[in-house]
Amino acid sequence: YSSAAAWEHIWTISPDCIIEWYGLESDITVPHQAIAQGLLQDYSDRAVNLITQLITGEKITAPQFTGQLLIGDARQTIQGLMAQCWQGDAIFLDPFSPPKCPQLWTVEFLGLVAKCLAPHGYLATYSCAGAVRQAMLLNKLVVASTPSFGRKAPGTIAQHEGHQLPVLSPQEQEHLGTKAAIPYRDPTLTDTAQVIIQRRQQEQQASNAEPTKIWKRRWGMLR
Repeated sequence: YSSAAAWEHIWTISPDCIIEWYGLESDITVPHQAIAQGLLQDYSDRAVNLITQLITGEKITAPQFTGQLLIGDARQTIQGLMAQCWQGDAIFLDPFSPPKCPQLWTVEFLGLVAKCLAPHGYLATYSCAGAVRQAMLLNKLVVASTPSFGRKAPGTIAQHEGHQLPVLSPQEQEHLGTKAAIPYRDPTLTDTAQVIIQRRQQEQQASNAEPTKIWKRRWGMLR
């Protein structure tokens, strides 16, 4: 439904815009559940019809739209897009949170995502986790905060150059020097969530980075 909102916004601003869209989903039941739970009821018939066609997994072509929902482990399916040299002007990174789905927040996976981002494109995610932002930085992306929406914490937006992005606040910059910002790693892009989490915990224990509690205390975030 995030994609549906984006399509409608794009067509409101630019009615003649032609959209090429790809989605990565591990479980085909997820979009079916979204429809069953009525999460698309506020969107236009046009957007709902597109999503209904996309959940078949087949590539579809419609007026001003081509797209496909790729089902499977995103760490593998994204490599098919890379083989096509595909790059997007906008990428939404919306997996479950890093502790729940670390496979899609690692330095290695975000490196693949960065290669699929057009030179002047935007990568956006709801997460402002230090580990996520550090992984983006290690892939030579420039990161900034987005306004919070429906939650206290901001999101993150990233670009290759980032000339028009606001600078992170001193508090956010210092957060990147704490143990919380030690990124998740998955060298072979095949590890389980448990292995990835354990690897990060071991790196945190061995690190001389500032403990996150000290950073929080310095910024008045602990009561």
